[in-house]
Amino acid sequence: MRTRAQWALAGVLAGLGGLATSYLTATWLGLRGNPVTDVAELVIRLTPGPVAEDLIQVVGRHDKPLLVTGVLIVVLLLFAAFGLLSRRWQGAGIAGFVVLAVIGLIANQSQYGAPATGILPSLVGVLTWLALLGVLTSYLRPQPFRDESSTDPQRRFLLVASGVGLGSAVVGLLGWKVGGHRRAVNAAREALDLPGVTNPGPPAGVDVGLSGIAVWQTPSSRFYRIDTSLSPPAISPNDWSVRIHGMVDHETTLTYAELVKRPRSEIWMTLNCVSNPVGGPLISNAWWSGTHLKDLLEEAGVQQGADAVKQTSDDGWTCGTPLSAMLDGRGAMLAYAMNGEPLLIEHGFPVRTVVPGLYGYVSACKWVRDIEVTTFDSFSAYWTERGWSVEGPVKLASRIDVPGNGHHVPAGRVRVGGLAWQQNTGISAVQVQLDGGGWQPATVARKNLRDSWVQWVATVDAAPGRHQLAVRAVNDDGQVQTAVRADPVPNGSSGWHTISFQADSVSSG
Repeated sequence: MRTRAQWALAGVLAGLGGLATSYLTATWLGLRGNPVTDVAELVIRLTPGPVAEDLIQVVGRHDKPLLVTGVLIVVLLLFAAFGLLSRRWQGAGIAGFVVLAVIGLIANQSQYGAPATGILPSLVGVLTWLALLGVLTSYLRPQPFRDESSTDPQRRFLLVASGVGLGSAVVGLLGWKVGGHRRAVNAAREALDLPGVTNPGPPAGVDVGLSGIAVWQTPSSRFYRIDTSLSPPAISPNDWSVRIHGMVDHETTLTYAELVKRPRSEIWMTLNCVSNPVGGPLISNAWWSGTHLKDLLEEAGVQQGADAVKQTSDDGWTCGTPLSAMLDGRGAMLAYAMNGEPLLIEHGFPVRTVVPGLYGYVSACKWVRDIEVTTFDSFSAYWTERGWSVEGPVKLASRIDVPGNGHHVPAGRVRVGGLAWQQNTGISAVQVQLDGGGWQPATVARKNLRDSWVQWVATVDAAPGRHQLAVRAVNDDGQVQTAVRADPVPNGSSGWHTISFQADSVSSG
């Protein structure tokens, strides 16, 4: 019998060959994902809400790459284990690969709108696994009439193993090349001409001029991203449409070409995630262009008794939005441009919804495909099934960006600053507190853009030593931001953002 390492290598190489052929099959068929990402997305769907929230807090935007990496590591370890099991009993290794294929099939077919062709990558992969496992292990098993003292079988094994590894790499690269659909969609996006769409740049007076505060207009490439899709849907504008139906008088289906020809609306608006902790980074601000949902819904004829809109993404993600937020004139829209350019694929291209004043989990549906006017008691959405509240109005909040927590600054007059927000209400004032003393007013930049965050700046007298700085905001209704701390679950965090900093004596020498 050959060494355990060779049997493990046989399992790993057989597994990698199967992954390569399944990836090629998935890209050839133009599927959104592949068996690895399908399994990772199944893990996401099965993860309880509080656990998902904790993971987001720990790893932030790295959650999906880390999950895919983790799945790959586990799969590679299983491949090695299947190879070792085949040393004693060939059927055990075969059974292991078959079980993995079944998990891949379940993961794919449990997705929203999964095509029947989605089973093919897993089937091709398992057939490859079994064929390669049989070939590779044949060189490791004792054969009648073969001189086991000869090194020829081992050399042949290493030669075949090298060929399998190289072949898997070639097939994987071919899969990447064949997977040009996403690249073609991105090329179509870049070629789009959206007449009239503008990018005016930040309005006058929105910047307080303090270095270190987050830029007022977030570049599209740096806009925060939280979603459940490991492989964002790549949809050509020519293939996109949205259906408006349910409790309406006239069901409507709009194509992309029809949507962009309609009257256009543009708005500065901040989006933030319900998972954002106090003082957290899951918030960004951009210039959005699109079509008012109010007009579309009124044309469809909303029926009495409806109080919700169920939105469904191309990848099956759902959210429930209060109908009133789409009809009260606040600027809710089907957006097709961001910062003057077509949406990025990962931010919802070709079309997404944005609704001022609501957290993204109840409003901001990327890759939107279906809009159903309904009632809240007739359905449950993705995150509400996982413990979040049915409605998610944005809470009054503020943040300190300068100085950073734990930073050192020269003692004396210290300029501090940050952001404050409550979309669809607006910010009237911001106050800061040093070391538990009295609250002092900060200077707030332009306040008349109530759907966007505002920058603020203040100066505090900091003697040498350690200090604690807190901030709170006051909205346009006169409400003062609460000091009561609350976790993001179930409807957003609350509490004053507080940081500590060290004021250092300035040497006179």
